[in-house]
Amino acid sequence: MALSAIFAGLATGMVLGLFGSGGSIIALPALMYLLHVEPKSAIAMSLGVVAVTATVSAMDNWRRGLVDTRVALVFGLFGVAGTFAGARLGLLTPVVIQLGLFALVMYAAAWRMLKPARLAAPAAGGVLNTGGGTAAIGGCQNFFSPCMGQIALHGISVGILTGLVGVGGGFLIVPALVLLSGIPMRTAVGTSLAIVAAKSFAGFAGYMGGVPINYALMGSFTVVTVIGSFAGAHFATRISQNTLKKAFAWFLVVVATYILFKSVIGG
Repeated sequence: MALSAIFAGLATGMVLGLFGSGGSIIALPALMYLLHVEPKSAIAMSLGVVAVTATVSAMDNWRRGLVDTRVALVFGLFGVAGTFAGARLGLLTPVVIQLGLFALVMYAAAWRMLKPARLAAPAAGGVLNTGGGTAAIGGCQNFFSPCMGQIALHGISVGILTGLVGVGGGFLIVPALVLLSGIPMRTAVGTSLAIVAAKSFAGFAGYMGGVPINYALMGSFTVVTVIGSFAGAHFATRISQNTLKKAFAWFLVVVATYILFKSVIGG
Protein backbone atom coordinates (compact mmCIF):
# COMPACT_ATOMS: atom_id res chain seq x y z
CA MET A 1 0.00 0.00 0.00
CA ALA A 2 1.02 3.59 -0.58
CA LEU A 3 2.27 5.55 2.43
CA SER A 4 -0.75 7.87 2.17
CA ALA A 5 -3.08 4.86 2.31
CA ILE A 6 -1.30 3.57 5.42
CA PHE A 7 -1.80 6.92 7.12
CA ALA A 8 -5.47 6.83 6.07
CA GLY A 9 -5.85 3.36 7.60
CA LEU A 10 -4.27 4.52 10.85
CA ALA A 11 -6.55 7.57 10.88
CA THR A 12 -9.61 5.36 10.28
CA GLY A 13 -8.76 3.22 13.28
CA MET A 14 -7.85 6.16 15.51
CA VAL A 15 -11.16 7.90 14.81
CA LEU A 16 -13.07 4.71 15.64
CA GLY A 17 -11.09 4.29 18.85
CA LEU A 18 -11.57 7.90 19.89
CA PHE A 19 -15.22 8.49 19.04
CA GLY A 20 -16.81 5.08 18.41
CA SER A 21 -17.71 6.35 14.94
CA GLY A 22 -16.34 7.94 11.79
CA GLY A 23 -14.26 5.04 10.48
CA SER A 24 -16.09 4.57 7.18
CA ILE A 25 -16.08 8.29 6.54
CA ILE A 26 -12.29 8.10 6.19
CA ALA A 27 -12.00 4.55 4.83
CA LEU A 28 -14.29 5.05 1.82
CA PRO A 29 -12.53 8.14 0.35
CA ALA A 30 -9.15 6.51 1.06
CA LEU A 31 -10.09 3.37 -0.87
CA MET A 32 -11.54 5.41 -3.74
CA TYR A 33 -9.00 8.19 -4.18
CA LEU A 34 -5.77 6.77 -2.71
CA LEU A 35 -6.13 3.12 -3.69
CA HIS A 36 -8.28 3.70 -6.80
CA VAL A 37 -11.02 1.21 -5.92
CA GLU A 38 -14.31 1.49 -7.84
CA PRO A 39 -17.01 3.29 -5.75
CA LYS A 40 -19.40 0.37 -5.13
CA SER A 41 -16.51 -1.97 -4.32
CA ALA A 42 -15.04 0.72 -2.04
CA ILE A 43 -18.36 1.00 -0.18
CA ALA A 44 -18.42 -2.78 0.39
CA MET A 45 -14.74 -2.93 1.38
CA SER A 46 -15.03 0.02 3.79
CA LEU A 47 -17.86 -1.82 5.54
CA GLY A 48 -15.66 -4.92 5.81
CA VAL A 49 -12.71 -2.93 7.18
CA VAL A 50 -14.84 -1.16 9.78
CA ALA A 51 -16.63 -4.40 10.72
CA VAL A 52 -13.40 -6.09 11.78
CA THR A 53 -11.87 -2.99 13.38
CA ALA A 54 -15.01 -2.11 15.33
CA THR A 55 -15.26 -5.72 16.56
CA VAL A 56 -11.74 -5.63 17.97
CA SER A 57 -12.36 -2.25 19.63
CA ALA A 58 -15.76 -3.35 20.96
CA MET A 59 -14.24 -6.45 22.58
CA ASP A 60 -11.65 -4.26 24.30
CA ASN A 61 -14.42 -1.97 25.60
CA TRP A 62 -16.50 -4.96 26.69
CA ARG A 63 -13.61 -6.28 28.78
CA ARG A 64 -13.50 -2.88 30.50
CA GLY A 65 -17.24 -2.97 31.20
CA LEU A 66 -18.06 -0.20 28.71
CA VAL A 67 -20.64 -2.04 26.57
CA ASP A 68 -24.34 -2.20 27.48
CA THR A 69 -25.08 -5.62 26.01
CA ARG A 70 -28.87 -5.28 26.35
CA VAL A 71 -29.04 -2.03 24.38
CA ALA A 72 -26.43 -3.28 21.88
CA LEU A 73 -28.49 -6.41 21.23
CA VAL A 74 -31.72 -4.54 20.45
CA PHE A 75 -30.13 -1.74 18.41
CA GLY A 76 -27.80 -4.19 16.68
CA LEU A 77 -30.49 -6.74 15.80
CA PHE A 78 -32.75 -4.21 14.10
CA GLY A 79 -29.75 -2.36 12.70
CA VAL A 80 -28.47 -5.53 11.01
CA ALA A 81 -31.82 -6.06 9.28
CA GLY A 82 -31.89 -2.46 8.08
CA THR A 83 -28.26 -2.55 6.93
CA PHE A 84 -28.67 -5.71 4.85
CA ALA A 85 -31.73 -4.21 3.17
CA GLY A 86 -29.85 -0.95 2.58
CA ALA A 87 -26.93 -2.83 1.01
CA ARG A 88 -29.18 -4.67 -1.41
CA LEU A 89 -30.77 -1.33 -2.29
CA GLY A 90 -27.28 0.11 -2.74
CA LEU A 91 -26.52 -2.43 -5.47
CA LEU A 92 -29.36 -0.94 -7.52
CA THR A 93 -28.74 2.74 -6.69
CA PRO A 94 -26.67 4.86 -9.13
CA VAL A 95 -23.19 5.59 -7.77
CA VAL A 96 -23.64 9.35 -8.12
CA ILE A 97 -26.63 9.21 -5.75
CA GLN A 98 -24.73 7.07 -3.23
CA LEU A 99 -21.73 9.40 -3.23
CA GLY A 100 -23.96 12.46 -3.03
CA LEU A 101 -25.73 11.01 0.01
CA PHE A 102 -22.38 10.06 1.50
CA ALA A 103 -21.17 13.67 1.19
CA LEU A 104 -24.38 14.93 2.80
CA VAL A 105 -23.89 12.46 5.67
CA MET A 106 -20.38 13.84 6.14
CA TYR A 107 -21.72 17.39 6.30
CA ALA A 108 -24.32 16.25 8.85
CA ALA A 109 -21.64 14.57 10.94
CA ALA A 110 -19.49 17.72 10.82
CA TRP A 111 -22.43 19.89 11.87
CA ARG A 112 -23.18 17.51 14.73
CA MET A 113 -19.59 17.71 15.97
CA LEU A 114 -19.36 21.50 15.67
CA LYS A 115 -22.68 22.03 17.40
CA PRO A 116 -22.19 22.91 21.10
CA ALA A 117 -22.82 19.92 23.37
CA ARG A 118 -26.10 20.15 25.23
CA LEU A 119 -25.81 16.97 27.27
CA ALA A 120 -25.40 17.69 30.95
CA ALA A 121 -24.43 15.47 33.84
CA PRO A 122 -27.19 13.39 35.48
CA ALA A 123 -29.27 15.56 37.77
CA ALA A 124 -30.59 14.61 41.19
CA GLY A 125 -33.27 11.96 41.04
CA GLY A 126 -31.62 9.92 38.32
CA VAL A 127 -32.58 12.11 35.38
CA LEU A 128 -30.31 13.13 32.53
CA ASN A 129 -30.74 16.74 31.38
CA THR A 130 -30.55 16.81 27.58
CA GLY A 131 -31.15 20.50 27.03
CA GLY A 132 -34.45 19.78 25.30
CA GLY A 133 -36.06 17.40 27.73
CA THR A 134 -35.05 14.66 30.10
CA ALA A 135 -34.38 10.97 29.87
CA ALA A 136 -34.56 8.72 32.87
CA ILE A 137 -31.32 7.02 33.77
CA GLY A 138 -31.78 3.30 33.47
CA GLY A 139 -35.02 3.80 31.49
CA CYS A 140 -34.16 0.75 29.40
CA GLN A 141 -33.92 -1.72 32.25
CA ASN A 142 -35.69 -4.47 30.27
CA PHE A 143 -36.50 -5.42 26.70
CA PHE A 144 -40.12 -4.22 27.03
CA SER A 145 -39.30 -0.65 28.08
CA PRO A 146 -40.77 2.05 25.78
CA CYS A 147 -37.30 3.38 25.01
CA MET A 148 -36.33 -0.02 23.58
CA GLY A 149 -38.95 0.49 20.88
CA GLN A 150 -37.37 3.84 20.01
CA ILE A 151 -33.93 2.24 19.94
CA ALA A 152 -35.22 -0.49 17.59
CA LEU A 153 -36.71 2.09 15.17
CA HIS A 154 -33.51 4.11 15.27
CA GLY A 155 -31.55 0.92 14.58
CA ILE A 156 -33.56 0.19 11.42
CA SER A 157 -33.25 3.73 10.02
CA VAL A 158 -29.51 4.06 10.72
CA GLY A 159 -29.03 0.53 9.36
CA ILE A 160 -30.59 1.40 6.00
CA LEU A 161 -28.28 4.43 5.76
CA THR A 162 -25.29 2.24 6.64
CA GLY A 163 -25.97 -0.24 3.88
CA LEU A 164 -26.86 2.34 1.25
CA VAL A 165 -23.86 4.68 1.55
CA GLY A 166 -21.32 2.61 3.48
CA VAL A 167 -21.13 4.49 6.78
CA GLY A 168 -21.21 2.76 10.14
CA GLY A 169 -23.50 5.45 11.53
CA GLY A 170 -21.71 5.73 14.86
CA PHE A 171 -22.04 9.51 14.90
CA LEU A 172 -25.82 8.99 14.93
CA ILE A 173 -25.75 5.99 17.27
CA VAL A 174 -23.73 7.55 20.12
CA PRO A 175 -26.02 10.55 20.77
CA ALA A 176 -29.08 8.34 20.32
CA LEU A 177 -27.85 5.91 22.97
CA VAL A 178 -27.19 8.73 25.43
CA LEU A 179 -30.53 10.41 24.82
CA LEU A 180 -32.78 7.34 24.53
CA SER A 181 -31.26 4.99 27.10
CA GLY A 182 -29.46 7.44 29.41
CA ILE A 183 -26.19 5.48 29.47
CA PRO A 184 -22.93 7.39 30.14
CA MET A 185 -20.96 8.79 27.18
CA ARG A 186 -18.02 6.35 27.52
CA THR A 187 -20.43 3.40 27.65
CA ALA A 188 -22.29 4.82 24.65
CA VAL A 189 -19.02 4.86 22.65
CA GLY A 190 -18.23 1.24 23.57
CA THR A 191 -21.79 0.11 22.85
CA SER A 192 -21.74 2.00 19.55
CA LEU A 193 -18.66 0.07 18.45
CA ALA A 194 -20.45 -3.24 19.04
CA ILE A 195 -23.47 -2.04 17.05
CA VAL A 196 -21.31 -0.61 14.23
CA ALA A 197 -19.46 -3.93 13.99
CA ALA A 198 -22.67 -5.96 13.63
CA LYS A 199 -24.21 -3.57 11.11
CA SER A 200 -21.03 -3.32 9.04
CA PHE A 201 -20.78 -7.12 8.78
CA ALA A 202 -24.40 -7.19 7.60
CA GLY A 203 -23.73 -4.45 5.05
CA PHE A 204 -20.65 -6.23 3.74
CA ALA A 205 -22.65 -9.46 3.41
CA GLY A 206 -25.31 -7.55 1.46
CA TYR A 207 -22.74 -6.46 -1.13
CA MET A 208 -20.96 -9.82 -1.42
CA GLY A 209 -21.51 -11.42 -4.78
CA GLY A 210 -22.81 -8.19 -6.24
CA VAL A 211 -19.53 -6.25 -6.59
CA PRO A 212 -15.86 -7.30 -7.00
CA ILE A 213 -13.90 -7.23 -3.74
CA ASN A 214 -10.11 -7.19 -3.43
CA TYR A 215 -9.73 -9.24 -0.25
CA ALA A 216 -5.93 -8.91 -0.13
CA LEU A 217 -6.12 -5.11 -0.23
CA MET A 218 -8.99 -5.04 2.23
CA GLY A 219 -7.08 -7.32 4.60
CA SER A 220 -3.92 -5.21 4.61
CA PHE A 221 -5.92 -2.00 5.08
CA THR A 222 -7.80 -3.65 7.96
CA VAL A 223 -4.57 -4.62 9.76
CA VAL A 224 -3.37 -1.02 9.68
CA THR A 225 -6.79 0.23 10.80
CA VAL A 226 -6.88 -2.15 13.79
CA ILE A 227 -3.49 -0.84 14.91
CA GLY A 228 -4.86 2.68 14.63
CA SER A 229 -7.92 1.77 16.73
CA PHE A 230 -5.73 0.74 19.66
CA ALA A 231 -3.82 4.01 19.35
CA GLY A 232 -7.11 5.92 19.33
CA ALA A 233 -8.38 4.13 22.44
CA HIS A 234 -5.05 4.86 24.17
CA PHE A 235 -5.24 8.59 23.46
CA ALA A 236 -8.98 8.90 24.10
CA THR A 237 -8.41 9.80 27.75
CA ARG A 238 -5.36 11.98 27.11
CA ILE A 239 -6.50 14.41 24.40
CA SER A 240 -9.21 17.07 24.59
CA GLN A 241 -12.28 15.53 22.98
CA ASN A 242 -13.62 18.98 22.12
CA THR A 243 -10.49 19.92 20.17
CA LEU A 244 -10.43 16.60 18.35
CA LYS A 245 -14.09 16.82 17.40
CA LYS A 246 -13.70 20.30 15.92
CA ALA A 247 -10.61 19.33 13.93
CA PHE A 248 -12.28 16.16 12.63
CA ALA A 249 -15.46 18.08 11.76
CA TRP A 250 -13.60 20.54 9.52
CA PHE A 251 -11.73 17.62 7.95
CA LEU A 252 -15.10 16.09 7.07
CA VAL A 253 -16.25 19.34 5.46
CA VAL A 254 -13.15 19.41 3.24
CA VAL A 255 -13.45 15.75 2.18
CA ALA A 256 -17.21 16.01 1.57
CA THR A 257 -16.70 19.05 -0.63
CA TYR A 258 -13.98 17.23 -2.57
CA ILE A 259 -16.28 14.23 -3.17
CA LEU A 260 -19.13 16.46 -4.34
CA PHE A 261 -17.01 18.34 -6.85
CA LYS A 262 -14.93 15.38 -8.09
CA SER A 263 -17.41 12.49 -8.15
CA VAL A 264 -20.88 14.05 -8.11
CA ILE A 265 -20.89 17.47 -9.80
CA GLY A 266 -17.84 16.79 -11.95
CA GLY A 267 -18.72 13.14 -12.53
